[in-house]
Amino acid sequence: MERRQLLIALMSVPLFAPLLSGARTLDRQREPIVGLPCEGCDAVFIGIPEALSCRARIAPQAEPGNPLTLTGRVVDQAGRPQEGVIVYAYHTNDAGIYPPTSVNAGEDPVFHGSLRGWVETNASGEYWFDTIRPGSYPGRDLPEHIHMHVIEPGRATYYIDDVMFLDDPKLTAQQVRQLTVGRGGLGITSPGRADGVWLVRRDIMLGLNVPGYPP
Repeated sequence: MERRQLLIALMSVPLFAPLLSGARTLDRQREPIVGLPCEGCDAVFIGIPEALSCRARIAPQAEPGNPLTLTGRVVDQAGRPQEGVIVYAYHTNDAGIYPPTSVNAGEDPVFHGSLRGWVETNASGEYWFDTIRPGSYPGRDLPEHIHMHVIEPGRATYYIDDVMFLDDPKLTAQQVRQLTVGRGGLGITSPGRADGVWLVRRDIMLGLNVPGYPP
């Protein structure tokens, strides 16, 4: 599942109070994939719901693991909030495994497993995912992470830097020092916790450091 080099930068984040927006039915199309090479990027279109809102669940409530809420704000490179951007995320289960998916659309989304979901940003550019904190790959030194992609309707799709956690002992100081701002902004989060739920924030800047991003 490791498909690219870690792109890591420090980040300090506040807590948040999520709000829902109404779901909207979208016209389905396949935006061009940019930021290549990108193994499995076409999987973002497989199984995508017809109606999206700014909040979605990735792991079912019965899924073993520590509950986690991931939120963020999507802006353009001038810092303006962007409504209607689709954010896709997927990750391992608590044991660090990608559970097989039941989706079968003539393609192979098993690469991303079944713990995956989509949101559409609201008028303030915000989104939320409810899920669990993923485990790291068994027998590997790779830190815990959540893979993320962006679909800008009518424009492009691309992966951005993974969400990672500063309190993860596998995320070394050397790794943090090696890299600065990555794709789509800073992927490293400072986890907080409230009522037994991990709270992390991953803001996204569209197209930042993405090769081939359309002008």
